[in-house]
Amino acid sequence: GFLNLNSSSLSILWLSDLCSLSKSVINCPNMSEISLCFTQQSNDCTDLVTLMDGLGRTCPNLKNMHISSAQLSNEAVFALEGASLRGLCMLSLILGSKITDAAVASIVRSCASLELLDLSGSSISDNGVGMICKAFPHTLSRLLLALCPNVTTCGIQFATAQLPLLQLMDCGMTLCASLQNEKQGPYFGEINGAIRFCPKLPTSKKQSTNQKLIIKHGNLKKLSLWGCSAIDALYLNCPELNDLNLNSCTNLNPERLLLQCPKLKNVHASGCHDMLIGAIRNQVLNEFAAAEPHLPCKRLADGSKRVQLPQFAQQEPSQDKKGIDLRRNQCTVHLD
Repeated sequence: GFLNLNSSSLSILWLSDLCSLSKSVINCPNMSEISLCFTQQSNDCTDLVTLMDGLGRTCPNLKNMHISSAQLSNEAVFALEGASLRGLCMLSLILGSKITDAAVASIVRSCASLELLDLSGSSISDNGVGMICKAFPHTLSRLLLALCPNVTTCGIQFATAQLPLLQLMDCGMTLCASLQNEKQGPYFGEINGAIRFCPKLPTSKKQSTNQKLIIKHGNLKKLSLWGCSAIDALYLNCPELNDLNLNSCTNLNPERLLLQCPKLKNVHASGCHDMLIGAIRNQVLNEFAAAEPHLPCKRLADGSKRVQLPQFAQQEPSQDKKGIDLRRNQCTVHLD
């Protein structure tokens, strides 16, 4: 196929189901966002190196870039570095199993202030995660590393410790004990904030099933660990966390689960065993019960006892406040 676009006014371009582009010319100097999704056909012969090189040179004002292709490689990322897109804020290069830490080093050299980085489906390791943390500690708020089998709990914990602005992190099927019978799952990362589905990909290794993951973070709001069947113990101290995805965390021990996340609104536990689901519900309910205010008490005249004020004597909160309190204390455990 052939793609030829020339426009001085086009600012956003989204194309999907692309395959075997023999030549691509996208000359749009004012384009700020581009999303190119290629089909997962084995006969796709698109030259992504040339495409990426051309994108960087003819679209110098790009802020958001999303490329989904199994043909992504280190060489394609190197070509992007040559264009010096210093203004990129969101970079999503997914399904590129040939992408390694060398590509991460290139991204770090070419991008000055990334806010979102999605390398799901790549082969980067903990070393690559370390480079990301060192380069973007003051800007990165969304990091997506789903289906990255060479990243371990050490890399994930390092990222949460070194990225204070992090609000969203996806590690779905990254800590995976076995690839048999694994299904695709949702992960956060669409440029517009929606949910994208990532297919099953071959990985280079499986991890042991007795891993412990400890995350303490003051700003993290969404954490996705779907399909992380290698996790045996999970300890979260995240006061701002409101969405937790534990779908198919089949080896997580309910006795080694600790959720210190008072603002949780949604916990996804599809595919988890009943004892784990029960432990999740108990911790969520206990957390909210502990946050409820106690009834006021009054000392008797002789100072010897305290009694609760009668129900009618308590000041009724306004309807608006009731609604706020109800929403604050409401959490849903999703099982489908």
